[in-house]
Amino acid sequence: MVSKRKLIQLVNEKLVTGWDDPRMLTISGLRRRGVTASALRTFTYNIGITKYPSLTDMALLEHTMRDEFNRIAGRRLVVLRPIKVVLTNYPEGKIEELDAINNPEDANGGTRKIPFSRELYIERDDFIETPPPKYFRLKPGGEVRLKYAYIVKCDEVTKDAAGNVIELRCTVDLDSKSGGPTAGRKVKGTIHWVSASHAIDAEVRLYDRLFTVPEPDSSGDFKSFINANSLEVVNAKCETRLTRKFDCMTGSLRFQSPTRAVISNHSSTQIHWKW
Repeated sequence: MVSKRKLIQLVNEKLVTGWDDPRMLTISGLRRRGVTASALRTFTYNIGITKYPSLTDMALLEHTMRDEFNRIAGRRLVVLRPIKVVLTNYPEGKIEELDAINNPEDANGGTRKIPFSRELYIERDDFIETPPPKYFRLKPGGEVRLKYAYIVKCDEVTKDAAGNVIELRCTVDLDSKSGGPTAGRKVKGTIHWVSASHAIDAEVRLYDRLFTVPEPDSSGDFKSFINANSLEVVNAKCETRLTRKFDCMTGSLRFQSPTRAVISNHSSTQIHWKW
């Protein structure tokens, strides 16, 4: 927590984008972050009332947000740092429409159709060439289930001149389709994905806590505690049916995911579409 005078410094010195920066604990910042009035009411009820000055851990607000949005937010598939996967035994040109659950915690949330094809994108963090023990995501010779789809096995790794992995060639177990009569074979890892030919390009802004310490105002220069990694911008691949909302202030299409549990490991996420 910092004083209003110091918040003004952050804004005037352009250390944040404005009073409504999603990293700021202002009403406009929380609103832009996607925090609902009901989540704030739950948060204030949980911290209670006291006669004495006290500090509340930021994690409690994040927990309250996560708990609410886990219950009410629809899910969509987004690959933040894509790596291409080619399913070598899947027919070229074939497109399947698979059933995906909109919200596993909402029985009335329904389902949606997502396209599945020979070429996909998966999260770069979901593949390791030399994995540690008990690593259950994709690795050379290893198997994982693609969420709502099939079990795949990594057969070949393609790298660029710098040694970076740029493509995985895999085989798909065509008898392992989720929800099908032969879906009983189990593997320990399940990862998300998007169809390469159907994916939407998006600039994703990943927000983390603005300060590296709980009390930046307590000693020294509070600006020395600003988290240099509080904003990360990545170019992602998104499911075509991802909810889109028009922002009349910027003229852009924007989707916000205010909880870590929905699409990333960060406390707030914004997606700006590229057309």
